[in-house]
Amino acid sequence: MTLDELQPGQAAVIALVQGTGALRHHLLDMGLTPRAEVSFVKRAPMGDPIQVKVRGYELTLRLDEARLLVVSDVRAAARQAEETPRETHRSIPHPGRGEFDRAPSYHRHDKATEIPAGAPLSFALVGNQNCGKTTLFNQLTGANQHVGNFPGVTVDRKDGQMRLHPEARVTDLPGIYSLSPYSNEEIVTRDFLLHTHPDGIINIVDATNLERNLYLTMQLMELGIPMVLALNMMDEMRGNGGSVHINELEQALGIPVVPISAAKNEGIDELVEHALHVARNHEQPSRIDFCADSENPADPVAAVHRGIHAMAHLIEPLAQKAGLPVRFAATKLIEHDPLIEAKLAIPPEQKVIYDKISAVMEQESGLDAEAALANMRFAFLTRLCRTTVVRPHESREHRRSMQMDRLLTGRYTAIPIFLGIMAFIFLMTFNGIGAWLTSLMELLVSSVTDAIDAGLTAAGVNPVMHALLIDGVLQGVGTVIGFLPTIVTLYFFLSILEDTGYMARVAFVMDRLLRRIGLSGRSIVPLLVGFGCSVPAIMATRTLSSDRDRKMTILLTPFMSCSAKLPIYTLIIGAFFPPHLQAAVMIGLYLFGIFCGILYALVLDHTKFRGEPVPFVMELPNYRIPSAKSVVRLVWDKAKGFVVKAFTIIFVASILIWFLQMFDGQLNPAAAPDESLLASIGRLVAPLFAPLGFGDWRVATAILTGFTAKETLVSTLTVLAGEDIHALQALFTPFTALVFLVFTLLYTPCVAAIATVKRESGDRNALYTVVTQCVIAWCVAFLVRCLGGLFGLS
Repeated sequence: MTLDELQPGQAAVIALVQGTGALRHHLLDMGLTPRAEVSFVKRAPMGDPIQVKVRGYELTLRLDEARLLVVSDVRAAARQAEETPRETHRSIPHPGRGEFDRAPSYHRHDKATEIPAGAPLSFALVGNQNCGKTTLFNQLTGANQHVGNFPGVTVDRKDGQMRLHPEARVTDLPGIYSLSPYSNEEIVTRDFLLHTHPDGIINIVDATNLERNLYLTMQLMELGIPMVLALNMMDEMRGNGGSVHINELEQALGIPVVPISAAKNEGIDELVEHALHVARNHEQPSRIDFCADSENPADPVAAVHRGIHAMAHLIEPLAQKAGLPVRFAATKLIEHDPLIEAKLAIPPEQKVIYDKISAVMEQESGLDAEAALANMRFAFLTRLCRTTVVRPHESREHRRSMQMDRLLTGRYTAIPIFLGIMAFIFLMTFNGIGAWLTSLMELLVSSVTDAIDAGLTAAGVNPVMHALLIDGVLQGVGTVIGFLPTIVTLYFFLSILEDTGYMARVAFVMDRLLRRIGLSGRSIVPLLVGFGCSVPAIMATRTLSSDRDRKMTILLTPFMSCSAKLPIYTLIIGAFFPPHLQAAVMIGLYLFGIFCGILYALVLDHTKFRGEPVPFVMELPNYRIPSAKSVVRLVWDKAKGFVVKAFTIIFVASILIWFLQMFDGQLNPAAAPDESLLASIGRLVAPLFAPLGFGDWRVATAILTGFTAKETLVSTLTVLAGEDIHALQALFTPFTALVFLVFTLLYTPCVAAIATVKRESGDRNALYTVVTQCVIAWCVAFLVRCLGGLFGLS
């Protein structure tokens, strides 16, 4: 039978992994190898995907992927011990920096390559997704990177100087599961390691799940780069009655191993000492051959051993010419890695020989090349963990996660709870805490503006300069700053959702629904982030394994109304709708944006992006209590970014708009606002918006400035028309104000977002985004206007 036929609470042994290509390779890398035991945990509320447990961690699979796994020996899943063992962890002595100096035969130490103290050093920080990598990066460098509890939070490389060691630079790379080219972040990380050649690797692993995490470690060691292994979350391991025999693990792997807790800053100093030592002395891993333990020639591992060594001998000249580590190149060639094959530039006559080696290995091992290599690695890791790891009982975090998931991912409760959480966030943002804080901010801005106005009047400042400061700068920038609390409130709640690990559950719950519009469940995370800001949302699409899904999600992100549009909504809704309807109109706009995005996704799925979304293979992390430091850091970063934008882009835009409003075409003071340069520019484009009901040049000008930053639209309107409600009511009726809101909801995102689209998917897609969003916004707004006309609205 296949894995999808199991029922919750059942376990089985994987007999065969079917399929081809990158998906099959990824399944093997995640530990779904022949002979591995897998337990069926639960189905998603809509029946697909499913949650399974393999090698000590939870994983999600769609039914289509589960059908690729043939299983046997079906039985009831064993329960993990919930009671603390009588004998818990014991303190294990661990020598300090340079213990391998006392065993020189254990490390390949080339004196000629020593780096003197004080010379520049570079380190790559590498690990699986969600293992605490960014937390460790912050501890090592003092940087303030956001830390989240969702696989793939780090979507770009980050650099920082090591604290107390300014000569050492640390690069935080995207989280990966192997060095195979399955996803974009794996390619980014592998290319950095192969082409940049860092002086050392700091490999961070989750100590509570060593067997799966060390799979990447074995491949990193094949690169021949000095490295140190950081066992993270050791506090959690010990707290649940487990431990790791550090010295035995070091002896088996041939690299320094340091137990740490990145979140509690434990063991960081020792880790830094080890990293500096191995890098300066160029102490490469002493062991890269993990397939030589079997003495039985008929063992599949022995067949892999012979195949790898035969391949390594033959390709050594090509690997050296290409600048690739020989062992690494040999294993990737056996796996038929297309990128490595291209870099080796193998002559056709030699490729026949290499294919023959793989074929012999497959025949002797009884497994195909990919499965044989994965089986070899996990066989070694199973034996290693059996002798070096004291298994903990079921952790408090896991037990708590299972209890919470009964509600949060339950069949009848998951979607109502998700909708309730999002409704609560929006109500708190727009009608609760956010509204209260916004009132206070507006009062503060008004008081500061009045005080400066009075001071300038008392000082007898030139009227032109007085108007520039008050009507241009302070009115434009001040209006936008007044909405800062609303944006901060929204980011506060989104950060909590991410830190707890709930975002991963949302992806699990919503996958089948999103698949109906051509997306993967993983796309829900960038789309939700898009409610905060389009720029990080577009960058977050890098965690999607498929180029198709990535580009499609990028095109849908602008439909998720970003927080920069909040000032527009708040200004117009406050002027034209009664208080008891304002929250409903605000939520209605967000829902309408989502509805338009769904329709657009269906169009894309049947035209530009035909085909199935990528497989949904994702780790489910345990729920964790949000870190106050992490939440405050994210909110502070977003608030700082908003203020910087207000005093740069919006500051310049406010001055420019004021200047264009004050002078005419001959640069003489304009006799009236409608004779100004700004009015002339606005009149050129105003006819485009006349069919929508807001053909006034001031509105048209505000829309144009909104291309730079959406907040600028508000500052432009207030500079041109004033902050008085009656001035706005002269530009719109309540219905045309609604049409205007629909247009601003959908039209092209800001310059920063378009620049990010250009960087992530090219010039053509950036231009496509600008044009299509403007056309969609105009057409939908016109449709709303026409529908309103049928009901006598104008």
